[in-house]
Amino acid sequence: QVRLVESGGGLVQAGGSLRLSCAASGRTDRNYLMGWFRQAPGKERETVATISWNGASQFVQYSLGDRFSISRDNAKNTVALQMNRLKIEDTAVYYCAALEGTGFTTDRARFDYWGQGTQVTVSS
Repeated sequence: QVRLVESGGGLVQAGGSLRLSCAASGRTDRNYLMGWFRQAPGKERETVATISWNGASQFVQYSLGDRFSISRDNAKNTVALQMNRLKIEDTAVYYCAALEGTGFTTDRARFDYWGQGTQVTVSS
């Protein structure tokens, strides 16, 4: 089992940047596909970005363009989500999740392990 803890959320003005981090602990000796997801009030949880176990494959939600990027540091057991030019509609709780294995998917239903989430609020 792997445990995930997100950090880096907060309040930011529109146009600003935030960098979220997800720290994994526990069975980090295995390979995991990692992902970031978000859930805004009254909306379903959606996939923001995913990254394969070795970083070779990445997906970022198309509607986010080049504003968001995902990266990982396996030596530190961390995954980051860099968010630039934030918009009010980016306000949501952001979750980190993991799926054991070397495969790749963007389907949030397949992820086994989830963090508690971190709130991101973008103000005008």
